[in-house]
Amino acid sequence: MPAAEVTKRPVRIEKSGVEIGLNAAIVSVANDEPVVLVVRDNADKMGTAEGLPFGPFSPIDHRTLEIGLRSWVNEQTGINLGYVEQLYTFGDRGRHAQPGDLNPPIVSIGYLALTRAGCAQDQRSGGWRSWYHFFPWEDWRKGRPAVIDEVIAPELARWAESPNIRQSPARPIDRYQRMKICFGLDGATWDEEKVLERYELLYEAGLVTEALRDRPETAKAIGISADPIGSPMRFDHRRILATAIGRVRAKIKYRPVIFELMPEEFTLFELQKHVEAILGPHLHKQNFRRLVESAGLVEPTGDVKTRTGGRPAKLFRFRHEVLLERPAPGVRIKLGRS
Repeated sequence: MPAAEVTKRPVRIEKSGVEIGLNAAIVSVANDEPVVLVVRDNADKMGTAEGLPFGPFSPIDHRTLEIGLRSWVNEQTGINLGYVEQLYTFGDRGRHAQPGDLNPPIVSIGYLALTRAGCAQDQRSGGWRSWYHFFPWEDWRKGRPAVIDEVIAPELARWAESPNIRQSPARPIDRYQRMKICFGLDGATWDEEKVLERYELLYEAGLVTEALRDRPETAKAIGISADPIGSPMRFDHRRILATAIGRVRAKIKYRPVIFELMPEEFTLFELQKHVEAILGPHLHKQNFRRLVESAGLVEPTGDVKTRTGGRPAKLFRFRHEVLLERPAPGVRIKLGRS
């Protein structure tokens, strides 16, 4: 995986006039809520001030991208990152350069970083937001979100019937099929990993603030009647966050990354709440416990945790030996929501 670094001096590639930057989607779980670190900056023309931590890239001051990312995040927030992986390279300024925009485009390298809730309290700048604040349609812990059937489905149907107002890439399926697949409509199954695809569809339909900011002609031509859905982020940061959420939801099924978000010792109930927070739906308690224990992911510590008004609960820890025992030791939960 390529790597490089961060400082306060951007590197400009003169031949193409491109600036390189780093974005970090730093994820934790606090009070059973999946949270992401956001920072505030000057509001854009739509009044959006929140975004992901971002810093310019300088190959002079750090040897690799990841070393630079860790150093810059620690300097800005006070957090020592644990698990980090590169997501994707994002080349949009917002989505489209505006007329008269003479500044060089920014190519951002996005990262997913996982940190434990205890570390998440020590940040020096920014704040923690539930990622469902930005993606309310992704939270299935209390059942199918009402916003899907009350707002998203009718507005997407309106958009599907409208003519194309700009050249779009050729797609193998039509708008109605994309609606069904992305949002589990008309009996289709909800796929919790399609976070980015859902956001892209809402963006294309003009149902998020970023689309109205980047392409105001969309709402005017389609006649959007609903308010934008979910809280917006600066530039293309909500797209980067959507990519991060989809990645971590997929990854916990075949790699034990969920334990990067857990304390050293935990109850099975706490582990279940963390998995529910990340994936979205409520899970059956006994089925979850059988799955985790039979997979050999955890082992008892011999201690218990006393809960107010309840029976003491056994404490467990992650079995690191499982990494040597099989190649894909994740929480293999099969979900199906419609």
